[in-house]
Amino acid sequence: MKTVKIIGVPEHFNLPWHLAIEEGAFEDRGIRLEWTNIPEGTGKMCQLLNDGETDLAIILTEGLVKSISQGNPSKIVQEYISSPLLWGIHVANSSERTSISELEKDKAAVSRIGSGSHLMAYVHAQNQGWDTDMLEFDIIDNLDGAVKNLSEGSNAYFMWEHFTTKPLVDKGIFKRLGNCPTPWPCFVIAATNAFLKTNGQLLKHILEIINTYTIEFKQIPSIDRTLANRYNQQLEDIQDWLSKTTWGQNQIDVKILNEVQNRLLSLQLINEVKNSKEFLYSKV
Repeated sequence: MKTVKIIGVPEHFNLPWHLAIEEGAFEDRGIRLEWTNIPEGTGKMCQLLNDGETDLAIILTEGLVKSISQGNPSKIVQEYISSPLLWGIHVANSSERTSISELEKDKAAVSRIGSGSHLMAYVHAQNQGWDTDMLEFDIIDNLDGAVKNLSEGSNAYFMWEHFTTKPLVDKGIFKRLGNCPTPWPCFVIAATNAFLKTNGQLLKHILEIINTYTIEFKQIPSIDRTLANRYNQQLEDIQDWLSKTTWGQNQIDVKILNEVQNRLLSLQLINEVKNSKEFLYSKV
């Protein structure tokens, strides 16, 4: 039995992995897949990949591209979620602000530098025509940290996945002012170069299993109810999310990779656009 370490956020996107693990699909092929939840998100996962503390990660595209561009010894193995991520833009429910335009001079609460919440704050500010050089940040570690930060009167705004934060909006903890979708497929499967060097066949088995699960995921009977129960969501919210979400089973397109790089470059978050071979794992 070969042990493989994998990390991801504790969110509904990753249920196919948990179902495959629980049903013994990996063990049937001699793989002990050890999953660890990383509530801090992509910035923390980039660090764990960089330090060799995991083999695989289910991670936000833009965060990983930035990290690899800056020397993270990892590769994109394939797309995982091929549809955009819908980022909700939140303030404390007690805030008097009612429109996104009112946020221009405010700090953004982000889990950490290099995280999706950090990078998407830049993308969103650029979309709004704001001066991205003026962005300032409160580092809040994770979703619980954001609740504490905003509730204690920081006056920051906070970007996080729309459906994950929906229960907090429903409870009157956050107020959502709008949404910002990623301009690209949102999640990819990443692997360290060290793992890829000697485990190509093992990776092939892992991808075959997860791709089988994601292709059939939406057809699982009552999957909407399963998701709602496991992730504390309203059924109608999960149904809305499912209608917007597509899983991918192929390598990310070079054109999309370059779009991500060019956007990050325009935001001065990376120094250059690099060859796709620096980022994409090739089975050949």
